[in-house]
Amino acid sequence: AYGLNRLKEHSKIAVYDLGGGTFDLSILELNNGVFQVLATHGNTRLGGDDLDRALSDFLISEISKAGGPDLQQATPAQQPLVSRIREAAEAAKIRLSSDLETEVQLPFLTPDFSFLRRITRAELETLTRGIIEKTRSHCLRALSDAKLESKDLNQVILVGGQTRMPLVRQCVAHWFGCSEFEETRGDLRLGDEHHKAKGPQLNTSQNPDEAVALGAAIQAEILRGGLSHLLLLDVTPLSLGIETFGGLMNVIIHRNTTIPVKAGELFTTAVDNQRSMKIHVLQGERERARDNWSLGEFDLEFEAAPKGVPRVGVQFEIDANGILHVLARDVKTGHQKIVQMRSAVDVDDADVQKMVEESVENAFDDLRARQWIEAKIRSGETLTATRKTMAEYDKDLDDDYRKQLHEALEAVEAILSEENPKTKTGDPTQLKAANARLDEVSRPLAEHAMDQVMEAMLRQRGVTAVEG
Repeated sequence: AYGLNRLKEHSKIAVYDLGGGTFDLSILELNNGVFQVLATHGNTRLGGDDLDRALSDFLISEISKAGGPDLQQATPAQQPLVSRIREAAEAAKIRLSSDLETEVQLPFLTPDFSFLRRITRAELETLTRGIIEKTRSHCLRALSDAKLESKDLNQVILVGGQTRMPLVRQCVAHWFGCSEFEETRGDLRLGDEHHKAKGPQLNTSQNPDEAVALGAAIQAEILRGGLSHLLLLDVTPLSLGIETFGGLMNVIIHRNTTIPVKAGELFTTAVDNQRSMKIHVLQGERERARDNWSLGEFDLEFEAAPKGVPRVGVQFEIDANGILHVLARDVKTGHQKIVQMRSAVDVDDADVQKMVEESVENAFDDLRARQWIEAKIRSGETLTATRKTMAEYDKDLDDDYRKQLHEALEAVEAILSEENPKTKTGDPTQLKAANARLDEVSRPLAEHAMDQVMEAMLRQRGVTAVEG
């Protein structure tokens, strides 16, 4: 809708979309007619309605001060009055996008009370600045996800009716260091000092209410086969991966990856003589599998072998329609399964936002949980191997060394026993330290065992050579 295809061959654009009830910031890259979405971030519960509410709450307070009805805790019978005030607040907000002041007139709120109040743009901006500032963190997050800085952008485009508000334009221009307005309506300017900035251009050339509809029409024409010189590439809204040993999520395709895309990894077994591997496909941003969305699961069978020997390749492919195809293949035999999952892109924006917010809120606890689980897996392997080797070479150990080994083993087991039964976590720092101590103490034992194995192999070779 903004004619971005007429930009230079390689451009980066930020789309700041603030509507009535939602907000999102998308970073796009244009390269020879191909639009690639690099990142997107937003809040599905933040928009112009919040500004209306802030102004209407202010008016309700002013009405009460002027001797009118107290509507701050409105009863059901008073709700029609509240609705009138909110409609008046929205209308005043819209007028203040072009006027410096306006009047709010509410005649006969009650039979003996009418309300008249002059509102200035400055008052509105004081009431709503905090709400608009909430969008800044999403802008920064989208830039971070795209691995860009504002100076790397060529344009910042404003979409959504609420972006008509001068304060919104001033904030966006300031945050992104915009060099100038491409303003075709009104006479809004930010001052000479601002116009000296060398950042991206603030593009307000289209009616923000119509931009989405125009863009949809253009995309429909692209899908119909017209405008063949343009292509829009979408991104994955959330990360995709599989559950691994210990209940962790191993990410294969990261959030904000451009589709279509194909990626894969090799996995192995954690238990001796395992005959199959469960491929549990997940979507989300949390460290533990249980906290993410399950897209489905299936089993791949293979020959029994010691743990760590089987090799299973898992490949994720998302096609241009957003459909996820998962392939699992036994590297040794070539036996494979391919399963089609539901769309990895067509997910509810509110659910995506909730998942991202939860990942941020729980980032510290999630990281500790992952560290604990990984250290716990390491502990299990080391405890088993050390006890087995001690039993095999017990006659070669002196009492002091045997005591050191037992103490190191017991220290690890003591920390493991302190695991919280509800959260299934403990102190990963202590466990890592205990694991390191056990590794240090058991190293001579491991070296002795290796020497014995090598000597046995040499003896066997010597016997074979003599017999030959």
